[in-house]
Amino acid sequence: MSRLFVLREFIAYFRRRKTWWLLPLAVILLVLSAVVVFAQGSALAPFIYTLF
Repeated sequence: MSRLFVLREFIAYFRRRKTWWLLPLAVILLVLSAVVVFAQGSALAPFIYTLF
């Protein structure tokens, strides 16, 4: 299953259900999870984990 397919289905869900207010929440969760994953091996990890 390609990532573009998942993204397309995600956007189609928002169109069908008219829940556009959930989109910023989903983007914020995606960005925060990316920060945690990419900072895990860096020197910033102890500082980021204190935020959560």
